[in-house]
Amino acid sequence: MLVLIDESGDPGFRIVQGSTSHFVVAMVIFDEFSEAERASAAIGNLRDQLRIKPEFKFTKAAHAVRNGFFEEISRFAFRIRAVVVDKGAVQSPHLRTATESFYNYFLRMLLQHDNGATQGARIKIDGSGDAEFKRELSAYLRRQLRDGQIAKFGFVDSRSDNLVQLADMCAGAILRAHRSDLRRNRSWLDTLRHAGRVEDIWQFR
Repeated sequence: MLVLIDESGDPGFRIVQGSTSHFVVAMVIFDEFSEAERASAAIGNLRDQLRIKPEFKFTKAAHAVRNGFFEEISRFAFRIRAVVVDKGAVQSPHLRTATESFYNYFLRMLLQHDNGATQGARIKIDGSGDAEFKRELSAYLRRQLRDGQIAKFGFVDSRSDNLVQLADMCAGAILRAHRSDLRRNRSWLDTLRHAGRVEDIWQFR
């Protein structure tokens, strides 16, 4: 089993100054490595066709690019699980001020409440952040998660990994469907839902 993880939005709480109203951590789950390889090849081909450089990134993609991406990728067999955080519901002073703790906490929530979906999984996560942050996050997850839940855990550069780009696009689609401003748009999440790709979206309120 292969699991790709990425987030969308920011951990800030200055909503009136530009912080996002919501924050999303999403994982894309492939039960079969062969299907993951097929999906990765399709994403690479689509990126060449659309002349996207260096990577698919939801926040930088035009509407037409997003439409084409989700229409193409939805035909592959994968599952999406995500946690959507309405920041207005976060009462903890520590989570509201400690950026890394905020991210770590909700990533842990996503993995702990996975209904067994990631047991024995190989997990890849977008490799932003410095080396110390990566070490601390890896140690934190291994302390907090079930024994044997993660077979292998690693950070990768999204520019060189098509499937982490898929996780980015899915997380972005989920955030766009839930944000509270005029940019809210459910169309891309609806495409994924109609294709049966959304297994669970848990809303933290």
